[in-house]
Amino acid sequence: MGQFSERVLVVEDDRQISSFICYALKNEGFSCSAAYTGQEALSRLVSASADILLLDLGLPDMDGLDIITNVREWSEMPIIIVSARDRDMEKAKALDCGADDYLTKPFSATELTARVRVAARHLSKLGGGAPQASRSVGGLQIHFDRRLVYLDGEVLHTTPMEYSLLSLLFKNIGKVLTSGHIIREVWGAGYGTDTQALRALMAGLRRKIEKVPATPRYIITETGIGYRLVDE
Repeated sequence: MGQFSERVLVVEDDRQISSFICYALKNEGFSCSAAYTGQEALSRLVSASADILLLDLGLPDMDGLDIITNVREWSEMPIIIVSARDRDMEKAKALDCGADDYLTKPFSATELTARVRVAARHLSKLGGGAPQASRSVGGLQIHFDRRLVYLDGEVLHTTPMEYSLLSLLFKNIGKVLTSGHIIREVWGAGYGTDTQALRALMAGLRRKIEKVPATPRYIITETGIGYRLVDE
């Protein structure tokens, strides 16, 4: 069983689900505590009693989206949504508010703990001094300082837009980025919400980095939401 220093706060009003989540996380070596209302969660978060937040959106006293907005005013802690709301619009709204990941109920303990491990890795890199000069996933590597991309040790020639897209994904490894967020970051806030250009740009990038673009290894499509660069 692995040991982690990160403390996870589970905000879930269904005590049976909360117990299941805490049991799974403690088996992985995480420290875990539970809150059953939004106000209780905010009180604990303000007192710095958690590093990672697992949050249900449908709480009895407030909407989970309000908690995300509140936390993002003062913290970059990883926020993982665990919710029965499975509509793409709901997922996109939570991610745009500042959540890092989204798990739809029901989910397995295996998937849950994998997502929390990813969050723990991200957390360990926050406040770590100077930004990383390079990052890699499998055979794909990016050098931010030289604006170079390598695939299996060979320089990969990318267009400026392809580099901007890949750079954004690498800076958010493992996180689900909504199409709207990507468009704002790559094209600018005034571009609009048309995803056709993004789909075309993504298709071109995948042809360069994926052996089989139809079944991508690196950049995963989160249907109806956006994209995620896998964390291996």
